[in-house]
Amino acid sequence: MAYQQDNVFAKILRGEMPCFKVYEDDKTLSFMDIMPQADGHALVIPKYPAENLFDLAPEYAAAMIVTVRKVGIAVQQAFAAPGIMVAQLNGAPAGQTVFHVHTHIIPRAQGIDLKLHGRQLADFGLLKQHAQRVIDALGAA
Repeated sequence: MAYQQDNVFAKILRGEMPCFKVYEDDKTLSFMDIMPQADGHALVIPKYPAENLFDLAPEYAAAMIVTVRKVGIAVQQAFAAPGIMVAQLNGAPAGQTVFHVHTHIIPRAQGIDLKLHGRQLADFGLLKQHAQRVIDALGAA
């Protein structure tokens, strides 16, 4: 399937849709997932039109993992998470629902079940607070 320019992440990158941004550089953008699986669930996307990891230019793949590491450390600190799950899905059979390559950063604690993804929008006021916690942790690093 060819890259679809009307996917939600492409619209976010073009400024056509809002997001709760936590980090941005010349090759990547990170923001809060609006249908989080746990408090603090963030996403990292490259500023490159790739449907999945295998379509992504190597320099953008490298930039994405650098941002995942940076934001992941901040999420772990901001939410006092004993663990962080990093997930990157490729294709609908793997569970990908937005066809712009992206990586999930999900705080994890033993005994806390993950919510189903894509089922319920989070409260935007809460997402704004969560984004600020991550931004503050990035500034403290």
